[in-house]
Parts: sequence; C-alpha cells; structure tokens
Amino acid sequence: MKSILIVDDEVDIASSIQYVLKQEGYSTLLAHDGLEAMQIYENQHPDLIILDVMMPGIDGYEVCRRVRSNDKRTPIVMLTARTSEVDTVVGLELGANDYVAKPVRLRELVARVKAHLRDAGDQKTPSRVIKYGDLQIDLDSRMVKVRSETIELTFKEFELLATMARQPNRVFTRDQLFAQVWGSNFLGESRTVDVHIRYLREKLEVDPGHPKHILTVRGVGYRFVWE
Repeated sequence: MKSILIVDDEVDIASSIQYVLKQEGYSTLLAHDGLEAMQIYENQHPDLIILDVMMPGIDGYEVCRRVRSNDKRTPIVMLTARTSEVDTVVGLELGANDYVAKPVRLRELVARVKAHLRDAGDQKTPSRVIKYGDLQIDLDSRMVKVRSETIELTFKEFELLATMARQPNRVFTRDQLFAQVWGSNFLGESRTVDVHIRYLREKLEVDPGHPKHILTVRGVGYRFVWE
C-alpha cells in the first residue's frame, strides 16, 4: 500500500485530503507544520508528499528544499493559495513535481497523485542491494537486515550507513561524512556524525561498546568493515 504524507496547518483541509485518499486505498500520514513533516518523512519514508506552502515556522518551500537535498525521487505536490507565476517557479526550482491551487479540488488532486505515483513507479530501476555476510542493505526500499532481522533506521542513519558501506575499509573523516550525508550547505557541525554513528552501532553491532563493523580511526574518523 502506497503511503502519502499530507502537510497542511489547516486541519480541515488536511482531514479532507486524508479522507479522499483513504477512500482510494492509500495509507496516509498527517503533519501540521514543517518540523513535524520532516520528522515523519525521515522516519516513515512516504511514497509521495502533499505539501502546503504557507505554514508557521518552516514553510513548504524549506521542507521541499530539505527533502530534495537527499531525495530526488519522492514526488512532491505543493498546495498554495498563491497563484502567481513567481511562486510556482520557486517551488518547481526547489524540486516540486506539481502545484495545486487552493481551494483544492479533491478529485483533481487525487488524479494528480495517481499520475505521479505511476510515473515514480515507472522510473524505478532494478533493486540495488549491498550484501556483506549477514548484513543486507536495499538501497531502493531502504530496508536493512542484520542476522535476518529487519532494522529500523532514520533517513540520516540509512544514508550514513549506505555511504560507508559503498566503500568498505575506506577511512572517512567526519567532515567527509557530514558533507555527503547532510550536505555542505546544512547548518550544523561534523560532531553530529558521532551521534549518528553511536545510534548505528546500537542498532547493528552485537556489542555496541566494542564495535566490530563501524570502527573509529582515532584522530581521523570512521571505517566500515563487514566480513
């Protein structure tokens, strides 16, 4: 079942969209501000995002930009009460796939959702899987299995693991990992990498206090080993 994240601070609108999508057989997730939307996106990895532009705090443009900094494939349909060409162009340049003006015509929105999900499915390539011993990383479904057990990773944890697993035995500096996973324009610091490495060890290692697979290279960074 395809999952759709609906992001709108107007509860009535979000609920109406949720209702018609459920009637069409989709699983739905709701967020009413940008921060909540990013948390759900990183943990649930929806198949499509319906995203309102005007929201308090982080607006729809910023959510779109953050999603697209790591994910080029998930379709994003933006909702807006703004109808000027400039506003539309801004969203499309940030990576949105489509624009729907408010007030939303629900049946039209459903038709566009179906079209974008169909296009996304047509663009899928054969499954790409990284395997090392009892570790399996599916880059397309974003599923990780260790010792036949499925491991739930956040978006950043998965990206960090995949980055290192693509080049086993390579020593990555913190700055290199930070740039590849968070992006050079992300406001933060490379010590964020240490926190996520700890989370990965807790989920993947038999003994996180004495890791055998995600190793620290003192004074440099980290190295991935899995035999």
